[in-house]
Order: sequence, then structure tokens, then C-alpha cells
Amino acid sequence: MPSSDTSRPTPGRLIRAARIHGAHKVAVSEIELPEIGPDELLLRVVSSSMCLSTYKAMSLGSDHKRVPDTISSEPVITGHEFAGVLEDVGADLADRFTVGQSVAILPTMGLPSGYSPGYSYPFFGGDATYCIVPAVAVEKGCVLPYDDGYYANGSLAEPMSCIIGAFRSNYHTEPLVWEHHMGLKPGGRLALLGSGGAMGIGALDYALHGPFTPSLVVAVDVDAERLERLRTLFPAEEAARRGCRLEVVDASGTDPVDALRAISSDGFDDVVVFAAIKELVEAGDAVLAHDGCLNFFAGPTDRAFSASLNLYNVHYESTHLVGTSGGSRTDMEESLELSASGAINPSRMVTHVGGLDAVPDALSDLPSFTGGKILVYPHIDMDLTAIADFEDHAQHDQRFVRLAEICAEQGNIWNHAAEEYVLDAFATEESA
Repeated sequence: MPSSDTSRPTPGRLIRAARIHGAHKVAVSEIELPEIGPDELLLRVVSSSMCLSTYKAMSLGSDHKRVPDTISSEPVITGHEFAGVLEDVGADLADRFTVGQSVAILPTMGLPSGYSPGYSYPFFGGDATYCIVPAVAVEKGCVLPYDDGYYANGSLAEPMSCIIGAFRSNYHTEPLVWEHHMGLKPGGRLALLGSGGAMGIGALDYALHGPFTPSLVVAVDVDAERLERLRTLFPAEEAARRGCRLEVVDASGTDPVDALRAISSDGFDDVVVFAAIKELVEAGDAVLAHDGCLNFFAGPTDRAFSASLNLYNVHYESTHLVGTSGGSRTDMEESLELSASGAINPSRMVTHVGGLDAVPDALSDLPSFTGGKILVYPHIDMDLTAIADFEDHAQHDQRFVRLAEICAEQGNIWNHAAEEYVLDAFATEESA
């Protein structure tokens, strides 16, 4: 257990938090935070987005490498994609941070096996009304001030940083030079496999609007509803105006290799796989071009998960495999900068919004969840609700009338105005 969070005898404020108590045991309860130390920060969490990685921690409990063995007696707060406002600043940090400052939290504090918020700490996580940022997080540069004012951008900067890190981890080579050129191949052909979910949406956004300039992007999935949403969010005509050919492919009932080869007979320079499905990984390997790079982005729960790769092509065609988990501070800063400028819009990933009480059921059901990102606002009282259902809810709750209008004005995409509205109209009694 991180030493900065144990043996804290001085009582502080009462908060509400969703916590892991053991394998498949997560609940929202009221707990007491201790007073912060001189090298710590008190954060009022404004927004927290949900990640399948948290389900993995909840389902495995202390068998997860980042979850302590003591969770039955010292439960840990869930949520590692979060942002908020500094409520109090320790005396030793007064020259670096100020009360009222907006910050986003970078959770990659000690990879590959170190502790991180949302997995390891009884007082540090995003699914809480308030939390304590420990000294180790400050020391490692995991507190990122930003002036956006839109807290969803702060939360979603974390999953976007994972995408940015993945794209930057791909590499290409020159024959007999023995140097790696990091990142997607400039002007190359990119295939995103199993990309209909939230992370696929973020990856497509970054591929089309970030610093890389692929000439061809192919997004592949088997869910017709998800594919139609991709086409709506990213019209092929818009991509063409930026010099990129965009294809959204339904691979249900067909061999994805055949579908991809029909689009690019020479294969793909970069392939990213978003689902831990053996056949999908092997399809990605099969469509690699010479010097092609396969990025296994999905995080399997099965420690023995494996797939067959063509080693002949590794030797003679210089194909290669990479995998990443998490993003760096610079990756997250890039996301914050791009989203603040409007170059990318991580809120395209969001399909559902709710309050803190929605966390346990939503987290438990995450493996079968077919929507995009779930955005949690710990200081509002709202059941988990799909943006697409706001109009239906307006028949029973007048607050949804205006909320539906705000989102409709933005193509039913979550946005800054919608966030400001729910924080006011749906505020819990203690937050009002």
C-alpha cells in the first residue's frame, strides 16, 4: 500500500466515493478523508470517464497487479480518467499550485507495475466527490494544470493520451540503416481493426486531425450501429478535403483480410487492433505491408492470450509488432492542447452521462456495454443516461428538455455547454 495513504489519523471532510472492496465488489459509500499533508493536494473532482481497465481491476480484485492485497480492509477508489479543481494546496506546494486551479490527472505513475489512481489508493481516484493527490503523484508530474474550462476534456485527455502514445510507439525502418523512425508512416496506409468503440472513435479523430497524415484510413468493425456512428462523426468527404481517403468497413459475415486487401492490395503500413480477439490480431498481421507495424492496443484479461504471427514476414518483409499501455505526460498535454484548440474533439467518444451512484452497475456491466465512453460527474444526481435518450427523458423530467436541445445543437455530441448545464441543473443537495 502506498505509504502516503496509510496511518492518516487526522480527520478531514466527508466525501462519497465508489470503491473496490474485492473481486466483483464495488460500492458507493460515504468515507472520511484525512487532512492533506504539506506536500499533497485536495482535489474537487468535476468529471471522471470510465475505462474497461477499471472493470479488469474490479473483476480481479487483489489479483490485479496494481490493486493492493489489503482492499478488503482498505478499499480503493475507482476511476483513473479524471479532472477537477484544487480545493486545497499543501503548504510546501503553494509556489506551484493555487486553490481554484483546474487540473487533469495523469495516472501512469509507475508503469509497468506501480501504483496508480483508480486502482491502488484509498483516497486517490476519480469516482469520488473529492480526493487527495499524494506527494508521489505531484513528484512524478502527474498533475497537469490547464485553462480549458471544459472538464470532460480533462478526463478524456487520459484515454486520448493512450491513443497518442500508441500511434507514436509504432515505428518504421530503412534497410541496413538500423534506425527506427517512430510514429505512423507519413502518407501511409492505416487500418484500425475493431474500431467501433470509444477508443476507436478517439483513434480515428486523432488519425484524421492530429499531426500524422495518413493517405488512407480504414476503420473496421462488425457492429452496424457503431459503424453508422463512425460515418456520421467522420464523413468521408471531410477526410477527403484533408487529403485522406477514409473507408468504414462492415466485416460481419466476411473475411476482414479479404475486405482490407480489396481496399489496399499492397497491404497497410500501420495496423492497430482494438479488441483482444485472436482472429482479429491474425488478420492485422496478414494485411501488413513491407515494413508494416502491428500495434496490439487491446488489453486482454487472459494472461495466456496469444495469436499466430507470420514469422516469415518478420524476417523477409520486416514486419513488426508493438503494444502500449497508457500515455505519457507529453501525450496527455498534446491531447489537452489539441482539444482546447478544437483540432480534435474527444467528446465524440461519449455516449452516456451519469452521477456517482451510476458507477457500480455501469462498471459491472461494462464488458457487455455497447455504447461509447461513460462520463461520470460525481456532484450530480442523474441515472446513467444515453445522450440519444435525453429527449425521451424530457417527458418525465423537464431538465432534460434543455439538455437535449444543447446536445442537438452540437449533433448530439457532448459539449462544454451541456457540462455546465448538468453541473447546475442536476447538482446534488450537498453540491448545490
